[in-house]
Amino acid sequence: MASLDSFKCRRTLDVDGKSYVYFDLRVAEQNGLKGISRLPASLKVLLENLLRHEDGKTVVKADIEAMVTWLTEKTSNHEIAYRPARVLMQDFTGVPAVVDLAAMRDAAKKLGGDPNMINPLVPVDLVIDHSLMVDVFGSANAFKDNVEREYERNLERYKFLKWGAKAFRNFRVVPPGTGICHQVNLEYLAQTVWTKEEDGETIAYPDTLVGTDSHTTMVNGLSVLGWGVGGIEAEAAMLGQPVSMLIPEVVGFKLTGKLPEGATATDLVLTVTQMLRKRGVVGKFVEFFGDGLDHLSLADEATIANMAPEYGATCGFFPIDDETLAYLKATGRDPSRVKLVEAYAKAQGLYRPDYAADPIFTDTLELDMATVEPSLAGPKRPQDRVPLSTASDAFAVQLDSEFKKMAEAHKRVQVEGTDYSIGHGDVVIAAITSCTNTSNPSVMLGAGLVARNAVRRGLKVKPWVKTSLAPGSQVVTDYLLKAGLQDDLDALGFNLVGYGCTTCIGNSGPLPDRIAKAVQSGDLVACSVLSGNRNFEGRVNPDVRANYLASPPLVVAYAIAGSMNVDLYNDPIGYDEENEPVYLSDIWPTSAEVAEVVRQAVTADMFASRYANVFEGDEMWAKIEVEGGLTYAWDSTSTYVQNPPYFEGMTMNPVAPGNIAKARILGLFADSITTDHISPAGSIKTDSPAGRYLQDHQVAPRDFNSYGSRRGNHEVMMRGTFANIRIKNQMLSGIEGGYTKKFPSGEQMAIYDAAMAYQTEGTPLVIVAGKEYGTGSSRDWAAKGTVLLGVRAVIAESFERIHRSNLIGMGVLPLQFEGGATRESLGITGDEMVSVDGIETMQPRELLTVTITNADGTVKTAEARVRIDTENELEYYRAGGILHYVLRNLVAH
Repeated sequence: MASLDSFKCRRTLDVDGKSYVYFDLRVAEQNGLKGISRLPASLKVLLENLLRHEDGKTVVKADIEAMVTWLTEKTSNHEIAYRPARVLMQDFTGVPAVVDLAAMRDAAKKLGGDPNMINPLVPVDLVIDHSLMVDVFGSANAFKDNVEREYERNLERYKFLKWGAKAFRNFRVVPPGTGICHQVNLEYLAQTVWTKEEDGETIAYPDTLVGTDSHTTMVNGLSVLGWGVGGIEAEAAMLGQPVSMLIPEVVGFKLTGKLPEGATATDLVLTVTQMLRKRGVVGKFVEFFGDGLDHLSLADEATIANMAPEYGATCGFFPIDDETLAYLKATGRDPSRVKLVEAYAKAQGLYRPDYAADPIFTDTLELDMATVEPSLAGPKRPQDRVPLSTASDAFAVQLDSEFKKMAEAHKRVQVEGTDYSIGHGDVVIAAITSCTNTSNPSVMLGAGLVARNAVRRGLKVKPWVKTSLAPGSQVVTDYLLKAGLQDDLDALGFNLVGYGCTTCIGNSGPLPDRIAKAVQSGDLVACSVLSGNRNFEGRVNPDVRANYLASPPLVVAYAIAGSMNVDLYNDPIGYDEENEPVYLSDIWPTSAEVAEVVRQAVTADMFASRYANVFEGDEMWAKIEVEGGLTYAWDSTSTYVQNPPYFEGMTMNPVAPGNIAKARILGLFADSITTDHISPAGSIKTDSPAGRYLQDHQVAPRDFNSYGSRRGNHEVMMRGTFANIRIKNQMLSGIEGGYTKKFPSGEQMAIYDAAMAYQTEGTPLVIVAGKEYGTGSSRDWAAKGTVLLGVRAVIAESFERIHRSNLIGMGVLPLQFEGGATRESLGITGDEMVSVDGIETMQPRELLTVTITNADGTVKTAEARVRIDTENELEYYRAGGILHYVLRNLVAH
């Protein structure tokens, strides 16, 4: 749709003999948007988005003018409708989105529409990267064996995704074994400036996206504005719905100086993460500026951008400069695209070397990179940076304060069938993994040089360490081989285990049985060192309690040292064949050595070659036979993919939600209930409703896989809703797990079983909770499972932003206690009945009355704020959810 163009800034840009239409920010400034040249680059991208999509309804002139007001206020309560150019998905979060599209095609057919109308309206790329597990390691067969097991476990899902790639327009699938979605995005998919053909013209505009993975921010290093959203929000974006957001505050982070000898990009990002967490940037943009950018490679910038979720920001943006152009060339992008990026950035005032002055920011902080020192972060939060010089002492402190084990600090447990023992602080996992660092040639080749120098001195990895190398793309293998360093990594057990997201998301695979047995029998605080971005408690491996983030070279060093108790600054890392001590400084390469190897080993033709057939996959992918055509041939026996019931009984005219009368409370929860509490992604218990369902369908417990891998099957996921083994329903005293009381009998049972009994009786349900309901990862099944259990409303003291949005997107009403009322002040115990009036006529953010009837018949009331905040959200809710809203619109047209 053509823009109203209130600021008369639609222009053409001629580049290399081709003409592009664009919305000129400099002309818009002359035509009324005074001062916008001083906006941060990230806000200029948002402003261009508004100018291009001004339609008088979702984007009005006042939305655009609010950007000028921002310059004086440096903050804003103004809500805008933002339309990203494209959507990026990984397979865990992408499968349910494709399931929903397939279900919408079936529903469109039933409503008398054309199923072929149901397609993503913006380009969508799904990269299969989350299903690889490190089962086999330390051998030449590791890659082959792990990939074979991956296909065995996930064949049903892969069949479905391959069908989706054939059935839908604007939807592409990158097969397994290619790389991590963020690195594939950085190295190939992202263009910095996007183009599309419309009405015979080519329109040029900034490359922007939302992704179904929080580390979508990595591509901010390439000046592409993008961040992670929930699956429901991503589905809305790909179906042409705008992302509603407030104009954000933007914190400027000034970098000066350059990294000292011995420090890596990982050390820099851990320092930046600690600083920004301390400052507090949740919900804000961070934008990097200053002369220090001249001394960073684009891979370094992408490393910093990747960690935005860890420092809490929505994104960590880097402006376009010479390094952006150099990286696009070096990764084999089309030369005409590189020319367009340069011309467009300069025309729009987005090219950093041309800035007349620093942008205006909400707030700023500064780091002299010369002060950065080698570091780790842990034992369980990415922002808890530990200087390498004090790491062993810091672990001793944690052993005492966090793990209460100081009295047995020197305890050792003999490993069965071996001549060695392990103790507290020993490193049992050393993993070069994750998108954060495996995108960066300097730290990957640095790790290879540490390995080469160690092998030359006769050093070996300790026998209790599980080693793995899971690069973010196949290009890493090419440059490690060209540099001759893969053999040295292999010699230390860092054989290729696969290309994908492994240890960082808990796909580290089991420890060898005898190591696990020793850890468990001794109740040891075993450690992992990984080059990842997340080290939350229980995430990496159930047997590993202390997890440290570190650069790839330090991962190799700790595998050799074998323990966090070794002081790598002063103690020998090991002994050579003459029993002479070898120190870390003896095997650590200089910055000049690393730079020279990068210069010689990394070439543009590697990227061009690897990505030439990126959508074709390997032989196993080619052998997968696809069933179904325009609509999917659902297999009723599948335990991975099923047709969800969202659209059952749907009519073209929506029935507006009525008031809630005499609802029962399904769960009564305290503060900080996370989306992982509501919809766990991990293992499925044998005696849980989901476990019983799988066994009833002839799935043995060893083949349960995880909730995350079964997100395409609502039967598993609704049984897993509120089924986290650590969730505490306050209706039950001293009991953890997914249980409730079914009233009026008061019988204790699984939440799923109670919900189904209530549905049979026709009894509506509500959830009552405390503050920050729905914090954590943006997990769409936390909302989908809630509605499928029959929950009409969640009444809480406050909500996390994405989960609130997702509840509305699934037709569940979020209500927020007002006037100081809480579940405690109201004396709610769970046996009450709850009624809510005014739903039929409510407006955004209106106050409604909640009536609570006690078991003895006494009545109390409380006010609750409707947390449907905009007219758009109200339309979604009244339609029964965002998918229903979009489906009706598509069929009607």
